[in-house]
Amino acid sequence: MSDDALKSKITANMTILDIVANYPSTETVFHCYDEVADECLCCNHLFDTVKAVAQNYNLDIKAFMQKIINAALDKE
Repeated sequence: MSDDALKSKITANMTILDIVANYPSTETVFHCYDEVADECLCCNHLFDTVKAVAQNYNLDIKAFMQKIINAALDKE
């Protein structure tokens, strides 16, 4: 799948659960942010959207989404 096709499938309005369930390789990205959040994102924010999590922890949404997409493409 191309980067552009995946970008249209994975959006910031998806929940962490939806993303990890469909793209298991993305779980590592969320765990990379556990220290920033001071909690496990997959444990405590599974039903929150990526956008909500990014806003809650003042994360750069574009960089966050790019890491998720790269992981889904197995680029990282």
